Amino acid sequence: MKKHIVAGLVGITAGLLGSTQVAAPLLAQDNARSSNVYEQLDLFGDIFERIRAQYVEEVDESKLIEAAIDGMLTSLDPHSSYLSPDDATAMRVQTRGEFGGLGIEVTQEEGFVKVVSPMDGTPAFEAGIEAGDFITHVDGESLLGLNLDEAVDLMRGPVGSEIVVTVVREGEAEPFDVSIIRDTIKLTAARVRTEGHAIVARVTTFNDQTTPNLVEGLEAQIEAAGGMDQVNGIVLDLRNNPGGLLTQAIKVADTFLEKGEIVSTRGRNPEDGERFNATPGDLIEGKPIVVLINGGSASASEIVAGALQDHRRAIVVGTKSFGKGSVQTVMPLRGDGAMRLTTARYYTPSGRSIQALGVSPDIIVQQPPRALPGEEEEEETTARRNRSEADLRGALNNDSLSEDEIRQIEEERAEAEEVAKLRDEDYQLAYAIDILKGLVALKP
Repeated sequence: MKKHIVAGLVGITAGLLGSTQVAAPLLAQDNARSSNVYEQLDLFGDIFERIRAQYVEEVDESKLIEAAIDGMLTSLDPHSSYLSPDDATAMRVQTRGEFGGLGIEVTQEEGFVKVVSPMDGTPAFEAGIEAGDFITHVDGESLLGLNLDEAVDLMRGPVGSEIVVTVVREGEAEPFDVSIIRDTIKLTAARVRTEGHAIVARVTTFNDQTTPNLVEGLEAQIEAAGGMDQVNGIVLDLRNNPGGLLTQAIKVADTFLEKGEIVSTRGRNPEDGERFNATPGDLIEGKPIVVLINGGSASASEIVAGALQDHRRAIVVGTKSFGKGSVQTVMPLRGDGAMRLTTARYYTPSGRSIQALGVSPDIIVQQPPRALPGEEEEEETTARRNRSEADLRGALNNDSLSEDEIRQIEEERAEAEEVAKLRDEDYQLAYAIDILKGLVALKP
């Protein structure tokens, strides 16, 4: 019995010694890491004092600290940053849907400012700025070497003032200047209209107004059409939508889903992950959906497109989306400032991350450039091609149809011709409407 007890004690002692031998190096590593951090902080303090005492001009100490904080955050990724009290206020105003500026969403790519998308109806949109453009100069001043917030600050200014941006665009041999008049940007987050028997819902951003605008617009158009039985389906146009609030993306997707996951987020720690699921109720009662995306569709737009695509609730048409699959959390700081920090990646219901890859359309449809005036067809050629049997002298009448049947055929033909005209204005949208019509035609 004593031998067993002694053996047990020896085993415990050996275990404790073994644990000590393993833990000691780990503790030493932690102490060394902490010591190194404090040394780096001391170094920062030394540099700060040297700048304050010896820089050629007197410096604003608070701005120095803000610049250091912002530099620390922007070194992490293009979407993390420090928000000064003014910037934090402006961001809160923007999420409510009204703010001053040019009306473009920008990011930084390899040191250059890249346009994610111009917002519909804004000064930048009207001036011809396009998704994918690179802005190199503002009023002749180079943006190279500036961080994103500094570049955006240069583009801000009083409403009514003029700004000249230098743009580099793929396919253009030389950079060119674009003059823009700054204005107050008032966004209607979602506009809904009817094209033939298709409802077109154009969502330009995801702010507090998005879901109310969308639902109200859809209900009005459905009622005007005489009910869902008279509607082929909807086109959800998310082109050049730079994203916005995650909560609004979830609500928009939930508008068309009865159940299932919409999106999940995964942070650094597994326990921080979240899943967001749809609630019962499909506003359009299972009618077909075509989602339009392009390279300017980012973030929240990709959440909606990815969710509807994974649930086979919609056909996604257009070109590959931007590929911003990260979640930023805005954290209030002392002094009324805030910190925008990337805290998670989001995943579509099938578990795929969109980060840097984007959403791939089910059907790729490029938007062709509009024809130049000199390239348009001669009216005589078009008229000759459109001649038919009915135009021939002495052609027989069709006496097998009643007047109502003939009128219905003519109305359907006129509707088809209207969609054909739309191809010249917006080929991608016309293509999406044609898909809806085809889906309805295939139903038994």
